[in-house]
Amino acid sequence: MVTKQKILIVDDDENIAELISLYLTKECFDTMMVHDGEEALSAFEAYAPNLILLDLMLPGIDGYQVCREIRAKSNTPIIMLSAKGEVFDKVLGLELGADDYIIKPFDPKEMIARVKAVLRRYQPVKAETPVTDKTKRVTYPGIEINLTNYSVVVDGATVDMPPKELELLYFLASSPNQVFTREQLLDQIWGYEYIGDTRTVDVHIKRLREKIKDHETWSIGTVWGIGYKFEVK
Repeated sequence: MVTKQKILIVDDDENIAELISLYLTKECFDTMMVHDGEEALSAFEAYAPNLILLDLMLPGIDGYQVCREIRAKSNTPIIMLSAKGEVFDKVLGLELGADDYIIKPFDPKEMIARVKAVLRRYQPVKAETPVTDKTKRVTYPGIEINLTNYSVVVDGATVDMPPKELELLYFLASSPNQVFTREQLLDQIWGYEYIGDTRTVDVHIKRLREKIKDHETWSIGTVWGIGYKFEVK
């Protein structure tokens, strides 16, 4: 029997939450609905979801704070839902660790597509999966980026990061010293499933630099006015 993936739906509008749950259930997901920030934090611990759909405008603890607290202890994928479509709100959500941002009102098919896309990217390490020649991995002094099991090891220590950050780092490191524009990176990493702006790339580069410091032989370089590259000295 295949275990259903669990989606935690956090929205203070019960009608919207029930509608989202209906569509997800039809796609064979298991769902749980809560309607405020405190409930969300409690449900996260008890329900252990595979993904969280998180409304920003919640009573009590808002969605930003919920995201901040969850991200402090877990890399569980989070998709933010909001009627606020300004660039500032999207960037703030991504800076706090969200994996995607959907503006209300949204098409249910788009929501399902984004949920599936994020879940595809989030593939926890399988202990029984042997390392083979087909492993997607790039290695430089002091760092190993493995796209097969979604892991990054720096100086012998595992660095936790959401799937999008890891995919961006892997893509850049796979083509050392090649400059990519923000538009190219947005297309390669987010693709048609994500409608965003180039600041999304800047936010993720910033978060990568906070987690991975420059090495004496490599660094994540900025080419002003163009984009980024993984620079190997």
